[in-house]
Amino acid sequence: MPAAGSFTLDKEERVTGRILVETLFGGGESRSMSYYPLRVVYCLTQRQTAPVRILVSVPKRCFKSAVKRNRVKRQLREAYRKNKHLLTERMEALPDKALALAFIWMENRLRDSSEVESRMVSLLVRVSERL
Repeated sequence: MPAAGSFTLDKEERVTGRILVETLFGGGESRSMSYYPLRVVYCLTQRQTAPVRILVSVPKRCFKSAVKRNRVKRQLREAYRKNKHLLTERMEALPDKALALAFIWMENRLRDSSEVESRMVSLLVRVSERL
């Protein structure tokens, strides 16, 4: 079980910067997998700050209302925050590498938080197995 202070989601753990986003979505060394309604795109990069960095995206074509898009983004960030230890423990074995993840919502209806969390956990486990 992770330490008590590790259930946070700091600014250093967010994907920022055009270069990292282009690396993530530019193809090349990035990979993706889906567990409907979630899709994750991930790639290994050089470690700068945090061992795992995330980006959350809910397209406007899925939800026209910003309130619904923000709700789904909150659900995704919360599910990741609770279960990020599945990846951070694995990434500690690679001291010079970092993992960049992008979670993309693909459905146009809302889901319960428990269902979103179960999908997130299964995706995190599959990503950690592939590393």
